[in-house]
Amino acid sequence: MRPGTASEVASGAAAPEAASEVDVVVIGAGQAGLSAAYHLRRTGLAPDRDFVVLDHAPRPGGAWQFRWPSLTYGKVHGMHALPGMELTDADPARPSSEVIGAYFAAYEDRFDLRVRRPVEVHKVREGDAGRLLVETSAGSWSTRALINATGTWDRPFWPRYPGQETFRGRQLHTAVYPGPEAFAGRRVIVVGGGASGTQHLMEIAPYAAETTWVTRRPPVFREGPFTEDWGRSAVAMVEERVRQGLPPRSVVSVTGLPVNDAIRQARASGVLDRLPMFDRITPTGVEWDDGRRVDADVILWATGFRAAIDHLAPLRLREPGGGIRMEGTRAAADPRVHLVGYGPSASTIGANRAGRAAVRDIHRLLAQAPVTA
Repeated sequence: MRPGTASEVASGAAAPEAASEVDVVVIGAGQAGLSAAYHLRRTGLAPDRDFVVLDHAPRPGGAWQFRWPSLTYGKVHGMHALPGMELTDADPARPSSEVIGAYFAAYEDRFDLRVRRPVEVHKVREGDAGRLLVETSAGSWSTRALINATGTWDRPFWPRYPGQETFRGRQLHTAVYPGPEAFAGRRVIVVGGGASGTQHLMEIAPYAAETTWVTRRPPVFREGPFTEDWGRSAVAMVEERVRQGLPPRSVVSVTGLPVNDAIRQARASGVLDRLPMFDRITPTGVEWDDGRRVDADVILWATGFRAAIDHLAPLRLREPGGGIRMEGTRAAADPRVHLVGYGPSASTIGANRAGRAAVRDIHRLLAQAPVTA
C-alpha cells in the first residue's frame, strides 16, 4: 500500500486499500466458472489463498437462476453435468432454475469453492509487475491470470427498427419472459428463430388471442439425432469466427432446431408458420414494405444475448471485427486472459471442456517465474 499524500492526510481521506494477491481470479460462477474452479483445485490450488471465484449473482445457479418458471427441467435441452458430480434424480416437472440452482449450490459446497457473491466486477486493467488488477465492489485483486466466465445473460440484445419507440403496446425481451399466462387474450409477435423463441411461441399460443412468428432467416429444423460428429462440426464453425476476431455466433445458430413431438405438432397446427422480418414498427403493430401489416399488443424479442465482457475493455482485447481473437480459450492479445463459455464453449459440455483447457494452460503460465518489479 502506498502512503497517503500530504493532501490526503490533511483532509482525513484514507489511502486506498492494497489489492489482495492471488494467482488466478475467476469471474463468474456459472457452468464454465465452476468447471474452471474445480480444475484449479485439482491442480493443487486453494480457494482464497491461490485463487478466488467472484460472482455477481445473489445465489448459486449462474444464469439458470433467472430463467422463466415455465422452463421446467424436463424442457431443458442438453444440460451436461459439471465435472466430478452428476446431477441425479431431478424432477422433470420442477423449474430448471430451482433444479440447477440447487445442483450448483451443492457442487460449490462439495468442492469447497468458496464463491464470493454478490460481487460486481467493474473493470480489469494492467496492474504492477506483469499482473492484472481486478477492481470490484468488494475490493481489488492482483492476479497473474484471469478466467473470464461471465457468459451472456447480462447483455440481452435488442435490435433497432424504425418506429420502435412509437409502439403503444408492450415490448419485452426473453430475459424477462414472465410465462405464458401473462399474454392471455393478447395479440403477440415473437421475434427470433432460436430455441427460446420457439419455446415461448408454443407456450404462448394456447393463451394468446393471436400469435405471429417473425425471424430474420428461415428457421432450420433438424430431424434425427444430434451426433457427436455434427456437434464438433458446429463448434468448429463458431470457433473459426473467434479465431478471426469476429463476435461469436451461438452454437444453436449453426446446429438448427432439434425436432421433437411438440415442434411437429406446432408446425402442423400453424403456430410455427414463420414470416420474414418486418421493416418497421408502428404504434399498433408492424409493417412490411410489400404492404403487409400485423396488429399487436405485445412484441416479445427472443433475439439472444451478447458476451458480457465490457469490464475487460481496459485491456484492449477486441479486434477491428468487434470480437476477441482467441487461441483455444486464451485471448490472443494477452496470454494471461482466458475466456470460457465464450463462442464455441458457450454450451454446458463446451464450458466444461473450456474450463479444463484454460486451467491446463494457466498451470503452465504459473510454472514460469513471475515478473518482478
